[in-house]
Amino acid sequence: MDAPIRPPLVATYRLQLTADFTFADAESVLDHIASLGVSHLYLSPINTAAAGSTHGYDWIPPVAVAPVLGGIDGLRSLRRAAAERGLGVVVDIVPNHTGVEDPRQNAWWWDVLAQGAASEFAHFFDIDWDTDNGADGKIALPVLGSADDVAALEIDARAEELVFYEHRFPLAPGTPTDDPAAAHAAQAYRLVPWDSGIIGYRRFFAVNGLAGLRQEDDSVYAATHAMVHQLVAEDLVDGIRVDHPDGLVDPVGYLTRLRADIGDERFLWVEKILGTDEALDPVLPVDGTTGYDALRWIDGVFVDPSSEDVFTSVHRDVTGNTGDAAWLHDAEHDRKRATLDELFPAERARLSRAIRLAARDAGEVDPTAVPQAELDDTLAEVIGQLGVYRADYPILAGLLSETLDAVRAARPDLAAAVGLLRATVLEDGEPAIRLAQVCGATTAKSVEDNLFYRTARLVALQEVGGDPGRFGVTVDEYHSRVATRSADFPRSMTTSSTHDTKRGEDVRTRIIALTAHPGRWRGLVATMRSQTPPPDGVTGLFLLQNIIGVWPASGSPDESVRTRLHEYATKAIREASLITTWTSVDSDAEGAVHRWIDAVVDGPVGAEIAQLVADTRDETEWMLLAHKGLSLLTPGIPDVYQGTEWFEDSLVDPDNRRAIDWSASTDHPKVAVVRQALAARRANAGAFVCAHGHNPLPVTGPDARRVVAFTATDDDVPRVAVVVATRPGSDATVDLGSAEWRDRDTGEIVSGTLAVGAVPVTVLERDAAR
Repeated sequence: MDAPIRPPLVATYRLQLTADFTFADAESVLDHIASLGVSHLYLSPINTAAAGSTHGYDWIPPVAVAPVLGGIDGLRSLRRAAAERGLGVVVDIVPNHTGVEDPRQNAWWWDVLAQGAASEFAHFFDIDWDTDNGADGKIALPVLGSADDVAALEIDARAEELVFYEHRFPLAPGTPTDDPAAAHAAQAYRLVPWDSGIIGYRRFFAVNGLAGLRQEDDSVYAATHAMVHQLVAEDLVDGIRVDHPDGLVDPVGYLTRLRADIGDERFLWVEKILGTDEALDPVLPVDGTTGYDALRWIDGVFVDPSSEDVFTSVHRDVTGNTGDAAWLHDAEHDRKRATLDELFPAERARLSRAIRLAARDAGEVDPTAVPQAELDDTLAEVIGQLGVYRADYPILAGLLSETLDAVRAARPDLAAAVGLLRATVLEDGEPAIRLAQVCGATTAKSVEDNLFYRTARLVALQEVGGDPGRFGVTVDEYHSRVATRSADFPRSMTTSSTHDTKRGEDVRTRIIALTAHPGRWRGLVATMRSQTPPPDGVTGLFLLQNIIGVWPASGSPDESVRTRLHEYATKAIREASLITTWTSVDSDAEGAVHRWIDAVVDGPVGAEIAQLVADTRDETEWMLLAHKGLSLLTPGIPDVYQGTEWFEDSLVDPDNRRAIDWSASTDHPKVAVVRQALAARRANAGAFVCAHGHNPLPVTGPDARRVVAFTATDDDVPRVAVVVATRPGSDATVDLGSAEWRDRDTGEIVSGTLAVGAVPVTVLERDAAR
């Protein structure tokens, strides 16, 4: 096919592809997407995935465009149709892992289970073959309910499979089929209890059904990137989004190789979750992150900091703790220790073996002098204090060493184990790599997927990459963060909603709106405690904010919303693991929470919420539009997640992956903001990706802290002025300098100063005619 004209990068539009929304379905909505002003489609993973997958991150071999989505021909058709509308294509790839939940669907994994280390695919996976791995060197598969369940194994002789209820596994050639237990003992794998703390392969976080891949191996990289090579060879894509590079052995090396393969003319973004004060390493050959860092700054400027004391005291009254930075610091440390014990004992044991072996080989430190309990304790302290997903990026040089010093100072009793770590993990090699991988997995499962469900001072801040200990972000910090990011990665993404956000952008903004009404928040919580006491304090406070976040602008939640709240609550309380867990479900506790939600919705608390929502409707809608405008006009490359051009009420996945009503009217205030913002970006694309193009504008007046104002510059000339008022009625004035500007919405010529308050978002373009 003829190579399409590559459009300039303005903004992306994320589509979640499934068997129910294919390439052909995407084609059918291209006119709408193009009308918004975006420049690129941004597609979820397009590889063949496990049957019934609703997300595509559990892809399976052979590596190819999924037939269920329309196959390679469907993608070619979508590419052509998109090009006809001036749209490029970006695809999401998943190098870290592959789906193995049903081994029969993954030919590579099936062969490894059947052939063991002799399999041609054995080196594809990060398998623990050590004889000290808890399974005598076999691949431990945690699927049994208990050790006694070996007696429940059966054999399907015709299929040559070992059967454990719905689970099926291959039998090695020549396996006798008259005795299931003997057959099991003869395999290269061993089925073990799910709670044994033994697992034979690196996973994606703690998901047993996603097995880690060894991209550092040339043959693995070649096999897993065959589709990427085809997409590039046929010029079917303009960019790549890389899922979770922190799970790999060498993220820098991997991304360097990928960049060479796709060329400098294509875009490359990474789903890198940064710590609050962590910068993306400039050594990475990428265009930037997928935008969770920017999400924190944008949400943060909408928080009213004057209400922090009230939100803190309410949290203390209900939960017994403040939920502030100091409490969160200690809680995070404790959760990481618990997570290592509960979810990653096998990974910790493998890391410990690597440390001891490296120390023995180096001969400088005696590894036998450090008891295992002391080494485990020290690893927990180090991981608990690091504060980043992994500390082996060049920009973080010295952080691990500083953390080791801090642990030794705080815990002199761990001096010997700290010395053992200092002798091994600070050098290139397996100990350093495994520490980085374990640290990332532990951080994710301890913080976003656990701690952020068991605290509730202001839940809108409890987002991937978020920092709820900081009650919002000042406008000055926003400008500083944007300027720094623009200098290093001017084409980094800005996101406000994704397929992984814990709450959609509008839900978060509605919750943030409460910070302007601390008295009403305190009163609402008092009503909850007196009239409808929750089964658990922090659970009630957490869910109450989310209920407000999805409460309709008029009326009360219908049955569909109520059902979604029940489903969300189930996931939330299992993630929190305070009153029920994924592995030990307490049906009574979960039922009590569901009944409590119904009582809240139907009772005096619901009536008070409805009144609050009605009283603040205009203010909240203003904030929703201002938030969308700022997310789209912040320098970098904005992403519009499917359906967020309209008001939305999505909660965590899978709720945020629901089907979109593409027939909704585009005569909508949020659609208008999207079109206005992206039209300005399209007309002045260079100004929003200029390395030093972000310049704050002076704002004065009593409400200056509620106004974000800046210019976007290209060739040292300010091209666009952006003014966003985070609240209606803000009394502030922006100094526009001596230039003359044309209001993109009204056509009015503006110069000198601009009084804030008429609209949430003002976009001014340099008047070229004057």
